[in-house]
Amino acid sequence: MLLVSALPAQANPELEALIATNMDQIERPSRRTVGPLIKQIAATGPEGKAMLAAWTDRRLGLTDDGRVVIVAGDDMADAATGEAVAGADPKMLRPNSGVRGLIDSALVAGQISDPDRKIRVQALDSIARSGSEEHLAALRNAPPDPDPALQARKERLETLLTIQYDGDPQARIAALKEMSGDVGLDFRAVLNPLLATRRVAATEAPGDANIARELKPGSDELSRDAAYELLKSQELAQPRLTLAAQRDILIANIADGRVGGIPVTDLGDPQARDRAYEALEAAGTVTPAATEAEAQEAIDRHRYYEIYAEPNPDVTEAAKSAQTRAQVRLAAMKGIDLGLDALSFASIYFLAAIGLAVTFGVMRVINMAHGEFIMMGAYTGYVVQTLIPDRTLSLIVALPAAFAVTFAAGVALERLVIRHLAKRPLETLLATFGVSIALQQIAKNVFGTQARPLTAPEWLEGAITFNDVISISTIRAAIFVLALLFLGLFLFIMKRTRLGLEVRAVTQNPGMAASMGINPDRIAMLTFGLGSGIAGIAGVAIGLFAKVTSELGQDYIVQSFMTVVVGGVGNIWGTLAGAGLIGALSKIIESLNPSNTLAAQTFMILFIIIFIQFRPRGIIPQKGRAAEA
Repeated sequence: MLLVSALPAQANPELEALIATNMDQIERPSRRTVGPLIKQIAATGPEGKAMLAAWTDRRLGLTDDGRVVIVAGDDMADAATGEAVAGADPKMLRPNSGVRGLIDSALVAGQISDPDRKIRVQALDSIARSGSEEHLAALRNAPPDPDPALQARKERLETLLTIQYDGDPQARIAALKEMSGDVGLDFRAVLNPLLATRRVAATEAPGDANIARELKPGSDELSRDAAYELLKSQELAQPRLTLAAQRDILIANIADGRVGGIPVTDLGDPQARDRAYEALEAAGTVTPAATEAEAQEAIDRHRYYEIYAEPNPDVTEAAKSAQTRAQVRLAAMKGIDLGLDALSFASIYFLAAIGLAVTFGVMRVINMAHGEFIMMGAYTGYVVQTLIPDRTLSLIVALPAAFAVTFAAGVALERLVIRHLAKRPLETLLATFGVSIALQQIAKNVFGTQARPLTAPEWLEGAITFNDVISISTIRAAIFVLALLFLGLFLFIMKRTRLGLEVRAVTQNPGMAASMGINPDRIAMLTFGLGSGIAGIAGVAIGLFAKVTSELGQDYIVQSFMTVVVGGVGNIWGTLAGAGLIGALSKIIESLNPSNTLAAQTFMILFIIIFIQFRPRGIIPQKGRAAEA
């Protein structure tokens, strides 16, 4: 509700006169007739506006001696004179929603230039919800707003109201051209009434109507049955007489072997039945109805049109052009929005798969417990958050803590299991699968089966919104940035550090690396720990928007393997490309079938199977000896 002073500051003779001469309208207002009085009250100044505000808030009362008072808590004051009123028990006036709407419109028109910015914002909000012709005039007469954002909003509202209410068609057309291609919901809502149509039937084209198109009965656009229903709705045809109803009526009116003068023996002929029924109609015996032949004749005698609700054809042409451009731009923006979603999915898959790519690239180990390292990272973030209430600080602590926990778990798995199964991929796969099941059960025993909350900081809540169509959640944008940081960090480690040099040497030729003094077992251990640590960080990121349960890792392990295989095993750039392809493919398939996510996953897997038939080594395959290993 707009902010208006509850009580008038001083006497207002003009308002007092209006109240005295229009007491009946104030006590029992009618939406159809009270509009001029409301405008007159608003024009009397602050006292009139205060009275209107109290009226719409149902704080306006009528005393036994005929005084209109404004009630504010335990205090009362005369609406016109400002005098305090004591000891009265006023009858509170309760206008209906229609009258309150007229009052709000009158108040808004005077408050778009109020010194208080909050009042101006509320006034513009009210105009945006239910603008009128009066608001258009008020916006045009208002001085420029000192706030550039509010001034831009006023100009937009003025343009929208010009399209709706301006009496000059050329001004409306100019406003439509100015906003042509705009994809805002408010503009699209304004276009819809201009392009709304209704169907009419007539014997000839209505000369004064803005015809959208002529419809042919019997076509896909207008069936013959629908055409006849239209004729009935316009009272151009009688209700259709069905064969069953005609038969029952004729039987009920048999007299001396005849019906309407037609012998019963002749009623096997449809035309004879129609003549008999018409005779009954003429005699007033039955309700008039159209026989099948009459119905068909009525359909063929009339023409059918879709007519725009907007009478000016130039305005509708400008509206159609603006809508076409808006639809083209809207489709492009939906594509951009879909691309942002795909990018966010790709970032998540990249974070989840990068550790797997590192592990497989160096050790050629298929780690089925990789998903559980993601789960461990998410639970680590949850534990840190329970210990540190501050969400931002807990997130800062959780990322390195998750890396440390999963790094240690990865090293332990490599030392205790993987090392003893070197160059035995099937046994390694089965062993890590068993570890995966064991880790899930341990998580259930420790944390239970209920999902645990991992709440994002306030600055990560909400979304980055570009317009009514394009937006991306802040968390997904942060995950994208995190993925870029890890890509840069990984490249730095692999290209600029001794560890990276040794990892690349072991990847290319373990025997030659060992002869140069590099310990392949140590490198394998560190690599496995690094890959597991990255999975833990991915778990914290995923846990911010997904449910943290013991099955969390299973939701991403399949996509992680697909990302690595499609991109190119052991290649960081291939993993990046694979994540991009999987993310884009997932969102495209989901957009085509949004109600069935299981079908989307199925189609994606089928696509991957077909893809690897043509590129078995992935998008960016390894080269050299590493590819032959």
